[in-house]
Amino acid sequence: MKPKRRYVSDVRRENAEATRLRIAEAARVLMLERGYAATTMAEVAKAAGVVVQTLYTALPGGKPGLAKLVWDVTLAGDAKAIPQSGRPQVQAIIAEPDPERKLAVFARMALAIYDRVAPVHRVLRAAAAADAGLADLLADTEHQRLKGSRGPAEHLAAVGALRADLSVERAADHIYALTSIELLERLVEVCGWNVRDCEDWLARTLSQTLLETGHTQMPQEAENSR
Repeated sequence: MKPKRRYVSDVRRENAEATRLRIAEAARVLMLERGYAATTMAEVAKAAGVVVQTLYTALPGGKPGLAKLVWDVTLAGDAKAIPQSGRPQVQAIIAEPDPERKLAVFARMALAIYDRVAPVHRVLRAAAAADAGLADLLADTEHQRLKGSRGPAEHLAAVGALRADLSVERAADHIYALTSIELLERLVEVCGWNVRDCEDWLARTLSQTLLETGHTQMPQEAENSR
């Protein structure tokens, strides 16, 4: 009977993930079209094909909880309960033996995430001044992003690539700052850079900031090695 129970559990989990994904996608579309304040739980439930009570049951915290779901799903790209460290993009970074190429892959992942989350972040940021729960959510996402920046810093230290005069904590601060949504947003929207421009700049700047001199190449050398 164990395989049958496991099958039922897997089906339930997949159904729950599918429902969360539908809710998140419906809410994201409505929030981007109308703004956070003008999007109601009833409208999201209708668009997702669920009853309103399902939203309140699945998302503790009401509307800020809905915003958190939209953020989490947009950040990950799906509704699967897989930690960031277990996702293929992160595994590819870990598997890459060359520190500079590690950071190039990391920059590519960071810009792909930025491309997904920037519109959502803009909407939530605009509404946070009038909604304390939403402001708390955005503050928490920043703390989580700083915490998450420690992972790549620790990995570079573990493989002996991190500058000797740079602590893991300070390296994480650099990664957090350089991958800021607001920073990348200004490069794209104010400076007129495209995503590839940002990716190349981020990879080069991370390498020059974090790696021992022997692990880095001059910008032209890095470009020629592509």
